[in-house]
Amino acid sequence: MPLLRFDLVEGRSEWQLKRILDVTHEVLVSSFNVPQRDRYQIVREHPPSRMIIEDTGLGIKRTPNMLVLQVTTRPRSRAMKQAFYKSLVEKLEAVCGFAPSDVVVTFVTNTDEDWSFGFGRAQFLTGEL
Repeated sequence: MPLLRFDLVEGRSEWQLKRILDVTHEVLVSSFNVPQRDRYQIVREHPPSRMIIEDTGLGIKRTPNMLVLQVTTRPRSRAMKQAFYKSLVEKLEAVCGFAPSDVVVTFVTNTDEDWSFGFGRAQFLTGEL
């Protein structure tokens, strides 16, 4: 049920985007124990001048290869989030060539009543899920 929004600098190939989405989904499934078909991903590509992602004073160097990932999900434990962060940057680096310094992740937490998967029903509340 997590909804993932990927913000990237434009210019990647379809194959590169598919690998980024597939790798992120693999990490999500293993970190949060969500079903394999629980996949909701949206990619937004921007011209370089439309993504200004600095380092909050941490001295982190960014490249045009940066990725900002927003995860909207039910509450997850601190340990689950930390495992997700670590596993995500490791796999994105190994499979997609991302520098760990280029991956920014943020979580937005919501609850079961905040989801409708269609038909105007809140399936978590109706018992359908």
